Amino acid sequence: MKKALTAQELYLKSVRRTDHKVRFWRVLLGILFLAAWEACARYEIINSFIFSSPSKLVRCFQTMLFEEGLAMHIGITLSETLASFFLVIAASLIFAILLWKSRTFSRILEPYMVMLNSLPKSALAPLLIVWLGANYRTIILTGMSVAVFASIMSLYTGFMEVDPEKIKLIYTLNGTNKDALYKVILPSNIPNLFSIMKVNIGLCLVGVIIGEFIAARKGLGYLIIYGSQVFKMDWVILSILILCVIAMGLYLLLGMIEAYYLKKA
Repeated sequence: MKKALTAQELYLKSVRRTDHKVRFWRVLLGILFLAAWEACARYEIINSFIFSSPSKLVRCFQTMLFEEGLAMHIGITLSETLASFFLVIAASLIFAILLWKSRTFSRILEPYMVMLNSLPKSALAPLLIVWLGANYRTIILTGMSVAVFASIMSLYTGFMEVDPEKIKLIYTLNGTNKDALYKVILPSNIPNLFSIMKVNIGLCLVGVIIGEFIAARKGLGYLIIYGSQVFKMDWVILSILILCVIAMGLYLLLGMIEAYYLKKA
């Protein structure tokens, strides 16, 4: 005789069923999109020279991987993105802590932070190239410029929204600003930090591609610009798809790290 399931077991079973359904429909939609794309290209509903097709992209990927150094271009873009990302997180933490420690300092800088964050970052890239030269450091800085100001403001806002009673308790027990920071402020903002990181990884990738459009001779951004100039549209579309895969992979990796941390916490 089967044992009756408890309410918790029924709920968990329902959650797993929903997760399986979501994964199934995600995969199915992707397959249907690729099949429709391939069919439209083969039956000349769309121009395969302009829009390419999945089969042409597979052949293009193999050719570029072995003859055009595609792995090197992917590695360069990925390394520049990760460098920008980690520098943005480090700079955001440092500046957010400085703003939190001095309310006067934060009030002075706040309008300038808003102004810098609202600037179109694509307009900054040519200036950075003129000032610093066309090299990988300029591309990394361009990637940082897209994300860093919003990241500082979001993190600082999270610091200011921590329960003031907890901070007051630290000071009541003769704690210092350092104690309040390490025992209350930073631990309370770990979920907020993960959310900021998930946004920043995509923004840094966008910034790096903007920099590669203008200053690079290697990287996926360079392949997109070069491919469009010589009408190698397979290169352009393949590079864009690879960027989508990189963005999704990095986002999922951060999600796994977040889930592991929350499970251990």
